Amino acid sequence: MSDHEDKHEESLLEKISEKVKGHDLSSSSSDSDDDKPSESSMKAKVFRLFGRERPVHDVFGGGKQADIFLWRNKKISAGALGVATVIWVLFELLEYHLLTLVCHLLILALALLFLWSNAATFIHKSPAHIPEVQIPKDPVLEFAQALRFDINRGFAVLRDIASGRDLKKFLSVIAGLWVLSIVGSWCNFLTLFYIVFVLLHSLPVLYEKYEDKVDPLTEKAWHEIKKQYAVFDAKVLSKISKRPLKEKEKEKKKD
Repeated sequence: MSDHEDKHEESLLEKISEKVKGHDLSSSSSDSDDDKPSESSMKAKVFRLFGRERPVHDVFGGGKQADIFLWRNKKISAGALGVATVIWVLFELLEYHLLTLVCHLLILALALLFLWSNAATFIHKSPAHIPEVQIPKDPVLEFAQALRFDINRGFAVLRDIASGRDLKKFLSVIAGLWVLSIVGSWCNFLTLFYIVFVLLHSLPVLYEKYEDKVDPLTEKAWHEIKKQYAVFDAKVLSKISKRPLKEKEKEKKKD
């Protein structure tokens, strides 16, 4: 009887231990499941260039212009880049002037159409159909309104900077204009426009392809820039911003 009772107790202990182990495994699996959302949330908070949270295609507007810059339609993108290259070669390398080019193209087109219209009666063919060209009203108004909105927004930004409220924005705009003036002294406006156009057709598509490698590098560079800016802010900007306050306090004391 004692042997039977000992075996019975051992079997009960084994069952209890198995239940305890099963509970530990289930709890550990639930803990790992709880950790998965946190890991996914950490992955979702990966540093992206310029702090973007949308795909590159949406950053460029998500329309036809984004398709052109990101080479979604290779024929249109290559055509746009080819036209820009031809214009740059004509005006920059061949030193063609805009008015001269327009006049020469009009002379050539009018001469061909005039000769074809007169020669059609002799060769018994129908004359060339010259379509009636008119500038539509709605696209012009939409473009003018968009341009007006952007210009007014630029004036508002310049007014806000000139008011002296934001020293950081003032210094960043001054630095940007200074860099732009240096680049403008190296090349003329057409060459600068062509360089920007080529960069818009190359850098976004390359970044979209290699963004997982580019973003960690830019994160390191951004943290280093923040450190240097914090040092510059502590040593220079904070002292500059405190001077007007000290002067106002001195004026109040004198009054």
